Amino acid sequence: MIFKILLFAGLIFSNAHAAAPAPSAEELLKSSDRGRGATVSLEGINWIADIVTKENETTNQAVYLIKCRGNDALAEVTSPPRQKGEIIIFNDRILWFYKPGLKKPVSISARQKLMGQAANGDIASTQYFRDYEGKILGEEVVDGTKTYKLELVARAKNVTYDKIRYWISKSQKLGVKAEYLTVSGDVFKSATFKYGNTIKISGTAYPFVSEMVIRDANNANNETTIHYKNPSEASHPTSIFNVNNLVR
Repeated sequence: MIFKILLFAGLIFSNAHAAAPAPSAEELLKSSDRGRGATVSLEGINWIADIVTKENETTNQAVYLIKCRGNDALAEVTSPPRQKGEIIIFNDRILWFYKPGLKKPVSISARQKLMGQAANGDIASTQYFRDYEGKILGEEVVDGTKTYKLELVARAKNVTYDKIRYWISKSQKLGVKAEYLTVSGDVFKSATFKYGNTIKISGTAYPFVSEMVIRDANNANNETTIHYKNPSEASHPTSIFNVNNLVR
């Protein structure tokens, strides 16, 4: 009798475990966004983006201080000296560029090249849950990691990419690979991600991206690496994201 009870209990547990639903595309995007800068902190976060580009045997580097709060962000160049003080402000999906000497900020697109393979929209917090309609296509193994493969289609025309194939790890729910597509479905560049950082939000530690490598689909020698450093929770007044405060 005891054996039958234990067997019955085991079957119930097994069936319950097997019947556990897979996460939705929305849940996967929310989790993966947090690992790439979209934060649950109400006050904001900081990190440093150290960007190195290699194109046509030429190497360039720039360092940005990134400040984010909600859907707003500010990216300010701290190096090299000739670009120091250049600023990009992200007001939701609207971007502004300013540098010392300009009379007023200039409206720019998230799709415009920042440097190398990186677009302007690549350096601020990732908001795929907000900006894209996601659909799970299936499951794949990427470099030994079990992942969900998603297809993302832009909800608006002013986001960074029209279509994305996105692989999110099953274990950590973090993005490990992306392919960026044209409207017609051709891949024009790809990216891989590493998560060697940790950020504490309200006392809880979360994994945070440490590296993004973006490669030209037509020339693998052309690549841009974004190194993410020193992510930390911060308190940012909304005024620093007001484009009218850039010029006084």
